[in-house]
Amino acid sequence: MKAVVFAWVSLLTIAGPLNGAERLVMRVSPAVAMAPAWVTVQTTVEADTENRALEIIVESNDFLRSSTIQLNGQHSPRVNLFHFPNLPVGQYQVTGIVAGSAGRRATATSWLVVSGRPPR
Repeated sequence: MKAVVFAWVSLLTIAGPLNGAERLVMRVSPAVAMAPAWVTVQTTVEADTENRALEIIVESNDFLRSSTIQLNGQHSPRVNLFHFPNLPVGQYQVTGIVAGSAGRRATATSWLVVSGRPPR
């Protein structure tokens, strides 16, 4: 009986809304890497009928790369993965934006450092 209750509580926790006003949660991995870096950005987007697009921007002083996917409102996957290969040396601001028909609905920001190889 305890196992059944635990399973239901686990399912409700996984399927429930994000905490509070967190419409977008973003995790950048790794946060520190050696160039050329392969970086993965995982996002969790709260299901909402107004969600239309999710954009991830990876930007430093000398480099910019972005990726955008369409969202189908509350029917969109909650978790999305974005891969950014071969990032050069730099300090990057990583920004996630959830857009709706009336503009931005949520943003999240993180930092990434890509360093060069140490001299021999």
